[in-house]
Amino acid sequence: MTGNRFSRRRLLGTAGAALVMPAVARAQEDPETIVRRNMSSFVGLDWRDHFDDLGVATIVCDTRARALHYWSGDGSDYRVYPTSVPRTEELTKRGYTEIVRKKVGPDWTPTPSQLERFPDWEYMPPGPDNPLGTHAMYLSWPAYIIHGTQDTRKIGRRSSDGCIGLYNEKIEELFGIAPVGTQVRLI
Repeated sequence: MTGNRFSRRRLLGTAGAALVMPAVARAQEDPETIVRRNMSSFVGLDWRDHFDDLGVATIVCDTRARALHYWSGDGSDYRVYPTSVPRTEELTKRGYTEIVRKKVGPDWTPTPSQLERFPDWEYMPPGPDNPLGTHAMYLSWPAYIIHGTQDTRKIGRRSSDGCIGLYNEKIEELFGIAPVGTQVRLI
């Protein structure tokens, strides 16, 4: 009986080591070549790397980590949210902008470039099928929005046509604390 117990332990130990080894090997790879696909890739950022001051509030959208970082104007509140990001580099706009308008229950009209790719897309009023979710924060760049999504499978993925998407409950939270004039940087 003790022989079987020993061999079971050995079998379990060997199986556990075999499962852990690929993760250990990946951890030793160059971090710049690893593509992160989940929230475990979140890292804290420092707003000072992107802005001279916090202004009324500050947001950094990290498209590589698929995370949105928020700082309040006095620096006392720092939050990070998982996001969806643009599908391709061509759809990704990077740089500095700001929140110029906010709307609860946004409606959605496809852009001309979306209609070229998807001619059957049509205007959609606010509601449960609207791709902008429950809240939208419009940026100074035309057609770029930080918004919610009804499709929670999109969060953590390259799935948007240029916008930054959050879970509806997270965009509602961010909507409540990020005023118009919040400075935004997409990296």
